Amino acid sequence: MNHQQPEPLLTIRDLKVHFFMDEGVVRAVDGISLDVYPGQVFGIVGESGCGKSVTMKALLRIVETPGRIVSGEMLLRRPRPDGTVEVVDLAKLDARGAEMREVRGGQIALIPQEPMAAFSPVHTVGSQIIEAIMLHRDVNEREARKMALQQFRDVGIPAPEQRLDEYSWQLSGGLRQRAMIAMALSCNPLVLIADEPTTAVDVTTQAQVLRLLRRLQEERNSAIIFITHDLGVIAQMADYVTVMYLGLVMEQGPVDKIFHEPKHPYTRALLESIPSIHTAPRQDLPTISGSIPHPFNRPAGCPFYPRCTKYMPGVCDQQTPALLPVGEKQLVSCFLYHGQSQEVANMEVTA
Repeated sequence: MNHQQPEPLLTIRDLKVHFFMDEGVVRAVDGISLDVYPGQVFGIVGESGCGKSVTMKALLRIVETPGRIVSGEMLLRRPRPDGTVEVVDLAKLDARGAEMREVRGGQIALIPQEPMAAFSPVHTVGSQIIEAIMLHRDVNEREARKMALQQFRDVGIPAPEQRLDEYSWQLSGGLRQRAMIAMALSCNPLVLIADEPTTAVDVTTQAQVLRLLRRLQEERNSAIIFITHDLGVIAQMADYVTVMYLGLVMEQGPVDKIFHEPKHPYTRALLESIPSIHTAPRQDLPTISGSIPHPFNRPAGCPFYPRCTKYMPGVCDQQTPALLPVGEKQLVSCFLYHGQSQEVANMEVTA
């Protein structure tokens, strides 16, 4: 039986977001491409400053000045009332226009890193969620309140009628996080962006939030883009993973492939630095030497080569490797696996 691959819900092609500063140009996102499918949890992982959050801000068209989208496409496939599918390039929309405001929150929603900063402290949590529902749906205030209450029940907030009329500072960290998820899901978005959603909560609450997101995503068949630097969370949540470094994609693939058959030296180094139950006691964990280069002083060629144990002089420092397939659904940006160094790749694979 032939199962046809569905169309991606979201397609990003060669996206570049640069910040034009007095000191120079920061290439925060420097040409990334990815596809997000319906019902998929798409993980984006990498060290701080690699461009994960800037990519998502570009998608929502909320990149702060002096940053701007320099090039690339961000194609969203959204259903129309007549049953057809419309493809819209978000990069071409007016960031302050009505159509982009409809997308932002209505079709693509964001769970930010810090819910305390995301909620207004002078308005009740309920009033902010009700306002979001009324903005994107054709309902009155009473209907919107009813919908907000149902969202609170769905995300497991106890005494929802009482919590709806409280302020964000009256809620615990876990409840604030759940309220933020309720707000993001209140308009049934096609894509939910979870930007480090468990950073500000304890481990027990983190596990509850992750289970909640997984359950809601399966019930609604929505896509989640899950941004984190925590590989343990990625292993638990994601179906497909992109590993980013200095604004570029180093490796992409199904979560099992990334964790059990990592190809890029950076992906391997990240995985080796995680402690496991098999790690010998009192033994130092492997680390990645050096640090991320300064944004104004990016190296030529592959951005990871100054820290790479597989660095090949005259190759890696001369040009940036393309992101090419190295097996089923797995892509890697490394000269070990294509082009000028195929013989090195063969040696690497058989080693």
